[in-house]
Amino acid sequence: MEKARKIADYQFGKGAGRALIPDDAKITLSRTTGRIRYIHSKGKLLATLRPTDGMFSLTVNGAERLTEKGQVADMTVEVSKDAAPFIAKGKSVFAKHVTHASAEIRPGEETIIRSEKGELLAVGKAVLTGREMITFKRGAAVHVRRGIDEE
Repeated sequence: MEKARKIADYQFGKGAGRALIPDDAKITLSRTTGRIRYIHSKGKLLATLRPTDGMFSLTVNGAERLTEKGQVADMTVEVSKDAAPFIAKGKSVFAKHVTHASAEIRPGEETIIRSEKGELLAVGKAVLTGREMITFKRGAAVHVRRGIDEE
C-alpha cells in the first residue's frame, strides 16, 4: 500500500497517495509479475497501474476521491457548458471547448475534466500541454477514457 501511495504522490502531487488510496483499499497484484495492478475501495475501482510506464490511470471514482480531497489543482481541464454533456458521455475534449487548463499539464498525463461550474465530467489523457489547450482553437486536447454518463 505504501508503494502505491508513493507512486500516486509522485504522479499527482504530495498528499495524493492518501487521498486516492484509503486505508481500507484492496490492492490486486498481477498474477504473472506480482506487481500492483488495481486499486479498489468499497467495491469500486479507483485506479489501474499501467505496466508500460508504472503510472496510474484514474477511473471516475478515483478522480472523485482526489477532487474531494483537493488534490487536482495541477491536472484539471475545464470545458464550456456546450461541450460538457458530450464529454460526460465519453467524447474527446477539443481545444476550442477548453475554458481553463492547468499550465502544468503535459501530453500523456492524466487529467480530470470538469465543467465551468467545477463538476466532474470525465477522466482522460492529455494530448496537448495546458497552455496549448488554451491557445489552440483546433484539434483534440484530451482523449477521454471514461465519462461520468457512460454506460
